[in-house]
Amino acid sequence: MQHSNPYTEIYSEGWYERVFKNDVESGELVWHRDREDRIVEPIEPTDWLFQREDELPQKIEGQIFIPMGQWHRTIKGNGDLKIRIKKL
Repeated sequence: MQHSNPYTEIYSEGWYERVFKNDVESGELVWHRDREDRIVEPIEPTDWLFQREDELPQKIEGQIFIPMGQWHRTIKGNGDLKIRIKKL
């Protein structure tokens, strides 16, 4: 079984631009860790949430720094989620 990502992604000028569509299943938004530090920021305002392990969910606004290896997930809101990611 091939695993597909719950988003589409393009690379532009050092940033990965990801779109999570409104019809994504919440079960596809799993806890995970990344192999590098990352900066995540929204491209447009959203009510989707970001959650780190052992912390309460927070709004996705401004820049969010995610250290390598930290467990985290995205929580579905309304509409599409459009974010930019810089892999450090």
